[in-house]
Amino acid sequence: MKIALIVEGKTEKAFLPSLREFLQRRLAGAMPRLDVFPYDGRIPKEGKLKRVVENLLAGRNPADHVIALTDVYTGTNPPTNPPDFIDAQDAKNKMRQWVGAEPRFHPHAAQYDFEAWLLPYWPTIQKLAKHNKSAPGGNPETVNHNKPPAHRIKEIFEIGKCRDSYVKPRDAARILRENDLSTAINQCSELKAFINTILSVCGGPFIP
Repeated sequence: MKIALIVEGKTEKAFLPSLREFLQRRLAGAMPRLDVFPYDGRIPKEGKLKRVVENLLAGRNPADHVIALTDVYTGTNPPTNPPDFIDAQDAKNKMRQWVGAEPRFHPHAAQYDFEAWLLPYWPTIQKLAKHNKSAPGGNPETVNHNKPPAHRIKEIFEIGKCRDSYVKPRDAARILRENDLSTAINQCSELKAFINTILSVCGGPFIP
């Protein structure tokens, strides 16, 4: 099984090692080949996304499935322009509309940004930032546009004694490396949906 993943470049560096480690435990003997196609700042939109997906599915070494993973917020964070999407469902609907009725394409989105999936690991974030600022309350994926998860993590790093700001490829990878991805999967429905897509196309066990 070969799966092409279309992701934002910094997400690739932060997330993919933990993703592979998790899948290897769940898909023993059926681990797919994950070919990652990172984009700087944001994944393609509209007709360009359709062309990218078609090329990945019909190239010289075609993928069996293509999964696109985007933030609701793309580009700068907090964004300097209105976001491309209202929420994760809107992002998935638009990507599906752009690509069309291709059953081997699977759109997914982090609500509101990738860092929502790090909020369940707030004790690790506190330790790295060297500050005891309390965690945002409620479901990690309901932290909203007014102060998105990435901004909250950046804030605790900058007020903490680590004397550094949050750097996604470095710090997100450190946070995930010290924890079990299952913790975030159980709290974040969009992350669970993304993981279940990979498991399902590989014939693996579905996470309820």
